[in-house]
Amino acid sequence: MLRTLSIYWSMLHILFIFMLLFRPRYTRKKTILATGICMGVLILLNGAGMAVLSVEALLQVFVLTCTVPSFLFFYILSVDRNFKFIFSFCLADTSCLWLMVVTNLLDYFLGGGQYVLLFISRLIAFPLVEYLIWRYFRKPYLELQDVVEKGWGIFSGMTMLYYILLAVTMRNAASIMGNPENIFQCILMLALMLFNYATIFTSLYRQLMLYRKQQSERILQEQKNMLKAQLENQQQIRRMKHDMKGYSATLLGLLSEGKIKEAVVYLKGVETEMDTLEGTFCANPYINAVFVQYSGKLEELGAECSMDIQAGEEELPYMDLCQILSNGLENACDELRKLDRKSRKVSVEMKYHRNHLIIRIQNRCREHLYVDKGKIPATDKAEPGHGFGLPTIQAAAGRLGGDMMCYTEEGNFVLEVMVSLVPLRERIEMAG
Repeated sequence: MLRTLSIYWSMLHILFIFMLLFRPRYTRKKTILATGICMGVLILLNGAGMAVLSVEALLQVFVLTCTVPSFLFFYILSVDRNFKFIFSFCLADTSCLWLMVVTNLLDYFLGGGQYVLLFISRLIAFPLVEYLIWRYFRKPYLELQDVVEKGWGIFSGMTMLYYILLAVTMRNAASIMGNPENIFQCILMLALMLFNYATIFTSLYRQLMLYRKQQSERILQEQKNMLKAQLENQQQIRRMKHDMKGYSATLLGLLSEGKIKEAVVYLKGVETEMDTLEGTFCANPYINAVFVQYSGKLEELGAECSMDIQAGEEELPYMDLCQILSNGLENACDELRKLDRKSRKVSVEMKYHRNHLIIRIQNRCREHLYVDKGKIPATDKAEPGHGFGLPTIQAAAGRLGGDMMCYTEEGNFVLEVMVSLVPLRERIEMAG
């Protein structure tokens, strides 16, 4: 009875551990409901099989009765339908099977094979592992799935081999326990599995740290460029204010002499001079600095540029918005450099729509470039430090309660970002 209860307990916590590791395509409520119903039925059926056939008989076919159905079920629920999913699935299963084999060995050596120690150790070990996963492992692991694209095939192959080894070990538990040499080999395999998993996660963690470092460097460079552009803009405004004193003196002299026509001509010249002043795209100085900087870059590229900026007069989260605009415009500049000068064209829109701020950047692109809606294209640059623009935009939009979408249509690459203004206005009211 204790062994049977411990198996039920283990099967239940395999689900909990996997739920902590995988990324569902549906809401949490729908995912938990579907998992509870389908996996509950599967556990009951396997429990009935243990009662009718015996535990040993069910262990011979549990891959077919338990592993395959749960794999197919979670494959349907998962947002990842690739090696990332296989690795997460096998990681959860092998971790739990590893615990089951270890507790079997502990009971054999220390508990006299009475299953009391087996039951108690599993009762404690599984919740403890889940707590450690939730506390220390889950967040960086989910981030790894977001940012690391390569290497999952090799890692998932290793976890599948370990799953097969552990499954064979559990099926042949009786023969292993009866042979000290087999027990020693089993212990070596369990230890080797720990070291291999440590190697895998060390490699993945280094990739995560590299990504974070490159992203931080990119953000710092964007902030530096933004502040530099803002400083130049302010200096130009100060120069214009200084020049206005001279303009006023000249106008005053012309008017005092009654030279009205000359004063009108002079005013038109001043107006022309004022029109050359950059930095009037947006009332927000930080966001405006980004437009100033990239309008200069687009002018150097000889690109036809149109900007329709109807936002910025109220307080805005300029740090995240500057990230979105800088990365979006930088990507546009990169793509325009690959085109003939006569084909370079870009448009920028930033306006309010009900309770949202809409940013739309559209630029001409190469004819063979195709991006489907809802997908982020991979960078085609071989140099390190690239490929972070669109993920950074998506992350910044998410922090502002919005989302990002990019696609190609009629020879244009289109980036659309929607930011919710409702939580923003609530934060501003609370701060006030």
